[in-house]
Amino acid sequence: MPKIDIRGRDFLRLSDFSAEEINSIIDLAFEMKKEQSKFSIAGKTIVMLFFNSSLRTRTSFEIGAFQLGAHPVVLNIGQDSWDLEWLEGAVMDGDKPEHIKDAARVLSRYADIIAVRSFPKMGNYDDDRRDPILSAFSEYTNVPLINLESAVEHPCQGLADLMTLREVFNGVTKKKKVVLSWAPHIKPLPLAVPHSALMAMAMGGCNVVVAHPEKFDLEPEIVEQARKVAKAAGGKVEVTHDQAAALDGAEVVYGKSWLSRAFYGKPKDELAYRKTLPSWTITEKKMERTSRAKFMHCLPVRRNVVVDDAVLDGEDCVVYQQAENRLHAQKALMVKLLGE
Repeated sequence: MPKIDIRGRDFLRLSDFSAEEINSIIDLAFEMKKEQSKFSIAGKTIVMLFFNSSLRTRTSFEIGAFQLGAHPVVLNIGQDSWDLEWLEGAVMDGDKPEHIKDAARVLSRYADIIAVRSFPKMGNYDDDRRDPILSAFSEYTNVPLINLESAVEHPCQGLADLMTLREVFNGVTKKKKVVLSWAPHIKPLPLAVPHSALMAMAMGGCNVVVAHPEKFDLEPEIVEQARKVAKAAGGKVEVTHDQAAALDGAEVVYGKSWLSRAFYGKPKDELAYRKTLPSWTITEKKMERTSRAKFMHCLPVRRNVVVDDAVLDGEDCVVYQQAENRLHAQKALMVKLLGE
């Protein structure tokens, strides 16, 4: 088969790529997980800009770049660099001394890859779903841009999720029952991880069941797109409000909390609504309904809120394997974007 070439492209959403292209990155990640010494992007520079905090994303990219011989540069916006304005046509008489269009054009002359993390402001959903910061960088950079998590997607996490599913199922993910289950949390969380996890599962051809309470629907356009991708790969996507039924016979359970678009920008109202719900915490008792399912989560996780200790510390939990795969998948991504 011909080599799949994605050199020079932005990596903003999994859905910007075909299932074959995404799996080609993961194929390389498996090679590199065994032995990566023959792969190198020595002399290249990766600039990462964080508008929000990070543990796995920052460390896995920094370490991965270093292992490949590249030089990582990390900037925490507002601390290590100027705070950046992103509104087009803004009259910059406030507290932001530099515009993204200027920063992006300058950094494009320094870096071989630029990567950006920018969470939603959680005010207006229509504004947030446009990912204004990421979109501005995409418009003004002329080197590959990687999304390190935004309002709508976390595609690097999605890569690691699909890589982990392929490991769990010994390479055959088609028609495996995988449940993406909403779980409680102390505050509303973005939709990025569940959106990317769903797309990753669909690209694997899994039989995906998305389980969540009423009023916690994922973005309809993304669910519909995932249905089409899953069907093409030999799987399907279903949605239910019945967590117990969803867990019956599941082979993987991915627990994750996310916000309600019905209460977007109204966290107190959402939390009040959550208190009316039955418990959606993933417990050992609930996992007994599954077919000895592996448990996945993107981390960080609120123990005994999202999932019980007994599940996280049990032998069927693969969250640390999943986290390790962030390193391998992202190394493969950098190599593919810059050319093997």
